[in-house]
Amino acid sequence: MNEVFNGRLAILGLGYIGLPTAAALATRGVEVVGVDVNEATVKAVANGEVPFVEPDLSAAVSGAVAMGRLTATTETPEADAFIIAVPTPFQDDHQVDLCYIRAATEQIAPQLRGGETVILESTSPPGTTESVSRWLAEMRPDLTFPHSSEGVPDVYVAHCPERVLPGRIMIEMVTNDRVVGGITPRCAEKAASIYRVFVQGDIVLSDAASAEMAKLVENAYRDVNIAFANELSLISEHLELDVWEVIRLANHHPRVNVLTPGPGVGGHCIAVDPWFIVGAAPEESRLIRTARDVNDGKPHHVAEQVVAKCERFVEPTVACLGLAYKANVDDLRESPAIDIVAAIAEAQPGLDIRVAEPLTHVLPQQLAAHPNVRLEPACDAIAAADIVVLLVDHDHFKSLSRSRLAGKVVYDTRGLWR
Repeated sequence: MNEVFNGRLAILGLGYIGLPTAAALATRGVEVVGVDVNEATVKAVANGEVPFVEPDLSAAVSGAVAMGRLTATTETPEADAFIIAVPTPFQDDHQVDLCYIRAATEQIAPQLRGGETVILESTSPPGTTESVSRWLAEMRPDLTFPHSSEGVPDVYVAHCPERVLPGRIMIEMVTNDRVVGGITPRCAEKAASIYRVFVQGDIVLSDAASAEMAKLVENAYRDVNIAFANELSLISEHLELDVWEVIRLANHHPRVNVLTPGPGVGGHCIAVDPWFIVGAAPEESRLIRTARDVNDGKPHHVAEQVVAKCERFVEPTVACLGLAYKANVDDLRESPAIDIVAAIAEAQPGLDIRVAEPLTHVLPQQLAAHPNVRLEPACDAIAAADIVVLLVDHDHFKSLSRSRLAGKVVYDTRGLWR
């Protein structure tokens, strides 16, 4: 019979993955302590509130807090298991920055007594989970760890990457298959016992490095396919063709499914993870690097096209619709829309730019620095605009009456209004 976890668990990082994971476990009876360095986040969670938008998460968090199963703190407690769910950004040279994982490891080390399981959920290059084990061993030489122990280690270390879609996290966290990679097979089994609490999909056991690579491959695969669509949009524009029509026709082939192009690729996964593969094997990952270059270049192209359209007017007003990295979420991480608006503002310092983003109430710092950029409702922005640029295909924009666009120059990067 498969082992199922029954103990106290601490989750370090209460962001888009850590908090839903905490709620999923706590609502199924596990005592969960959420840990975060952001005091505002800790206060919100402790009050049963969610600091970002995600369907069904608010009810789960408030219910878990009300039952006394979920608490939040800035201090890492003793626990039977620890999950690290902190950011893994890349640096200016696209090399991974592991400082947050290292900091989380340093918080966990003093709390270990032996018998605990430490799981890295943060997306990371192959070998990072073993580095966590080595770091812990350096900090706690009185304990044994699986990277060097020939017998049963005092502490088990594993990697279990998330594979969920913002806007559907609470559904997919439960229904999707889950890959669990341990430094040893027993490490994998100990980690799997935690995910069996709430995962209804298959739990697939492997080694830690393969699990780390699998998550990167999943997002690199999607990035390459998006890059193909984005490159087609550039080619079609050059040939004066409608890329949406070209893709519609091509997709009638029974073995072809070209994705839709857009203004770039955002989010903390697809826009970031492929670089971890490039960093691990730079000479062998030419296609993945090229896909990243294509997708990273698309926001610059869109900004240049908008600036060119401004030349038709004496003192134009531009409405940019959407700042999130994808439709119907408030997640602005790595959003190409923000880069596009910033690039337009920098190219045309005096340009009147109205931004509409129904899921946020303040401009991100990158745009707030530009005095000519203001945030306002979509209807007001469109009414004042000479040029309307659709950057995110929110349902809110889809429902707008087309009559509002009459007489405007419209640049639809999502094909929403074709």
